[in-house]
Amino acid sequence: MAFGQASGPPASHTQMRRLTELLGEAGHSDFRDARGPLGLNQRQASGKFTRDEAEALIEQLEAEADAGRAADNTDADADADGDGDGDGDDGKGDGEADETVPAPRAPKPARAPAPRVDRREAEQRRALTRMPTELLAAELQKRGWIVIEP
Repeated sequence: MAFGQASGPPASHTQMRRLTELLGEAGHSDFRDARGPLGLNQRQASGKFTRDEAEALIEQLEAEADAGRAADNTDADADADGDGDGDGDDGKGDGEADETVPAPRAPKPARAPAPRVDRREAEQRRALTRMPTELLAAELQKRGWIVIEP
């Protein structure tokens, strides 16, 4: 087998469409953008998957999405009584947890395809979000910008 060639039948169109949807939900613009965070190889980053690889990645992304939804639900349910203490009871001291039914979630609005961002720009944006605000402001002032606190 030649270098970089797939070792199995190619992924189906359905699998590729599902992978693209899941990548968008995970915040990636395309396979190249997701290469580092998801550990994709060069062939996969160009959108070429075997059926087994696609199925494994779909399972991984769905599991991550489910874990994220579960965390969101846990955060929302932790303070379901609205009293700010996060215990879920109404503060009456009756010892029983309130029976609350979570409100149904509205369907997610259709997302426009994310604009293609090159990898270097994406890395720079991530680095900027981790940088302290004071350091960013100082650098902008050094370059001649006027910086005002919000």
